[in-house]
Amino acid sequence: MEREDLAGWLRLALAPGVGAGTARRLLTAFGWPDAVFAQPAAALEALCSPAQARALLDEQEGFAAMLDRTREWLDATGPEGAVHRIVALGDAAYPPGLLEIADPPLILYLLGPAGLVDAPLPGDGLAIVGSRNPTPQGAVDARLFARALAEAGLPIVSGLALGVDGAAHEGALEAAMAADGRLSTIAVVGTGLDRVYPARHRSLAHRIAARGVILSEQPLGTPPLTANFPRRNRLISGLSQGTLVVEAALASGSLITARCAVEQGKEVFAIPGSIHSPQSRGCHALIRQGAKLVETAADVLEELRRPAVASAPATGSLFENEGERGLEDASGRGPEDRDVLLEHLGHAPATLDALCARTGLPTPLLQARLLELELDGRVGRLPGGLFQRIELG
Repeated sequence: MEREDLAGWLRLALAPGVGAGTARRLLTAFGWPDAVFAQPAAALEALCSPAQARALLDEQEGFAAMLDRTREWLDATGPEGAVHRIVALGDAAYPPGLLEIADPPLILYLLGPAGLVDAPLPGDGLAIVGSRNPTPQGAVDARLFARALAEAGLPIVSGLALGVDGAAHEGALEAAMAADGRLSTIAVVGTGLDRVYPARHRSLAHRIAARGVILSEQPLGTPPLTANFPRRNRLISGLSQGTLVVEAALASGSLITARCAVEQGKEVFAIPGSIHSPQSRGCHALIRQGAKLVETAADVLEELRRPAVASAPATGSLFENEGERGLEDASGRGPEDRDVLLEHLGHAPATLDALCARTGLPTPLLQARLLELELDGRVGRLPGGLFQRIELG
């Protein structure tokens, strides 16, 4: 966006009570934002309400300060040397995928390497979304699917949320380690780009800014308002050729992204899970409604007619040894008699090696604890040396 055009676009986007749909009608009729503001009230009222016309013509309280703040943000350097950009609906750099959705934003705020944010973002990525509280297996599946699909050339699009979103971004960044200059992941956020939400993803956001793109339609200073997150989901699906749901409860916001994908004519994929896991019910509902059941990254690539990468792992069943997953004490029980081993086992079958890696327990003690749970009827043994949690009601 040219600097002299910023004031007009920002004023139009921030006009109180004037939504993006009304703004697009005005732009279609009069052209550039400055031409809209040059119209008399009668001309504007032919296309919008009198209240909206007044909001457009009256000086907006605090607008001058917001304009100064936005200009300062554009001039500043982001983390890891990333640059700040604003792209308007009429710009050549506006993502073509978002031009095809029902409600494209008037302006987009972007953060990332200059080589990525100065060109139109591609619409051939894959959205990976899911629960903010995934099972351990779900988090690993999200990371490994993302890594495999990113290695196959698909930018991974997600929402920077806790859980599956964060794991998907991590997996894409792992694929980017050997792919200098290639877009690895796009994080679509529901706040202004001058803040990171959730705060614990600050380091992740900085790494995305170095090798990917962070995008928002919200003006600077926008806090994490609940209503903004479902709306951003249409952008996640709009920047993608398909959406993969890893784990989701029936009331999950991930299902909103899947619905947006369907409305946009995009593919929807879902990973099945245990019938006993609440985090699998959303995926199972999507599969019943026609989403493609996938078990490996190759299933996604085949449906999208993309070549698989031989070196890319399809999925993973073993867990890396992560220190923060250690048990609270060596007995395998947490405070208030909470059975931490069952929590680490989750709702998907797991090997003894996987449980050793997740819990940090020595093998003899883990075997003894599993036997206790088996005798209690809370864990069952499956063929292949697998253990599975049993729900008692």
